[in-house]
Amino acid sequence: MNADLDEIIGRSRFGPLHLRIVLLTGLVILFDGYDLTIYGAVVPRMIVEFDISPATAGLIGSGALVGMMIGAMVFGALADRVGRRRPIIACVVLYTVFTGAVFLATTPWEVGVYRFLAGLGLGGVMPNAVALVSEYAPARLRSTMVGVMFSGYMVGGIVAALLGVVLIPAYGWRSLFLLGALPLLAVPLLVKYLPEAPAFLLRRGRADELAATLRTLDPDLPPAGELRVTAGAEPAGEREGRAHQGIRRSPVASLFRDGYGVHTAMLWIAFFMVLLMIYGLLTWLPQLMIESGYPLGSSLSFLMTLFLAGIVITWVGGYLSDRYGTRPVLIVSYLVAAVFVAALGFLGDSSLLWVYASVALGGGATFAAQIFANAYAAQSYPSFARSAGIGWALGIGRIGAIIGPLLGGVLLTAGVPLYVNFLAFAVPGIIAAAALGLIRTRTAAAPRTPVTRPSIGA
Repeated sequence: MNADLDEIIGRSRFGPLHLRIVLLTGLVILFDGYDLTIYGAVVPRMIVEFDISPATAGLIGSGALVGMMIGAMVFGALADRVGRRRPIIACVVLYTVFTGAVFLATTPWEVGVYRFLAGLGLGGVMPNAVALVSEYAPARLRSTMVGVMFSGYMVGGIVAALLGVVLIPAYGWRSLFLLGALPLLAVPLLVKYLPEAPAFLLRRGRADELAATLRTLDPDLPPAGELRVTAGAEPAGEREGRAHQGIRRSPVASLFRDGYGVHTAMLWIAFFMVLLMIYGLLTWLPQLMIESGYPLGSSLSFLMTLFLAGIVITWVGGYLSDRYGTRPVLIVSYLVAAVFVAALGFLGDSSLLWVYASVALGGGATFAAQIFANAYAAQSYPSFARSAGIGWALGIGRIGAIIGPLLGGVLLTAGVPLYVNFLAFAVPGIIAAAALGLIRTRTAAAPRTPVTRPSIGA
């Protein structure tokens, strides 16, 4: 029996395998969200203990983001060659070990080094988790599944904010980093239950494993010996196609070929701008709210509000994306984020309800927009370049993520009016919306030249 891989997965109904993948990758992303949020929660106390300026604290915080930039690019491209599963597990080990190591740091620069090393793992996890979920998701639920998986990121942020309120006064800021080593306990679960990407199994000729996996999605499929699986409309850059044409093309180079150049460039601009917003807000929102007259406990509650709103907006937006398309939902999210982040700088003595509403809509839409952008990138690139496409977009975006904390630290140190700080994190949302507006709607392209299709089976 002949069967097309994309067709089998695309028409499948949500089942136990999908649930297992979403839960495991969501757990990994939860730890990711916790790890990244705790720095913003501890910055006010760390500034006091080490007697450093906000600008220096921003520089130290950027260490993790430099690591994430490198990790996303390296592990994203690597996974398209060695599969998704092993890089995900390796990255979890990497970021948990060095997050826990911050507990032992005695100088701010030690914190920076450990955060950089943890960042390598944090950056490498995300593109591979997104790619793995996208490659198993039914076509009608692709954005929804990515959105639900990424809800783990916001849950991790909520956990970090709640624990920060309780643990920092009682046990000091280092206690949050010590708890960040607990995800090591989840590694055996990942080793046992996390599946490999189906397109990778096909390319590597692992027929029995692929057939068993596909039969969990569609029990009516025959066993491996009677099943011939093809890659259907795999693009001309697929490995087997390269061998047939005598052309050697890397996944990264393919991001700029076959009409993807403008698409990739605009996507990189959007990722850059919104990750600047996200990490600027993550690092400095508690401190900015303290500057506005709120105590530390209330300031951390703003972070929790941001993440709770992000979960709701992500779930609603995921449904709308699967119904109306990811790009329009993404553009609207960028614009909503820009408007309400800017509004935080002009609320003055407004009701606390308006402040929380602006944090919820501005910050929540910012986080949701990045999740939709990850889903959009996963849908845009072919399987052999999917992790590279997401990884390099996230890697370029990490440059913005590095600049965000630095920018916030410089503005706070300079003593500019409070509204200027919020405007600095709002304008990038408008630029991101404009960049997405210039992208021509497309999904992974069909080949422009005939190639030999990979297949498995008799």
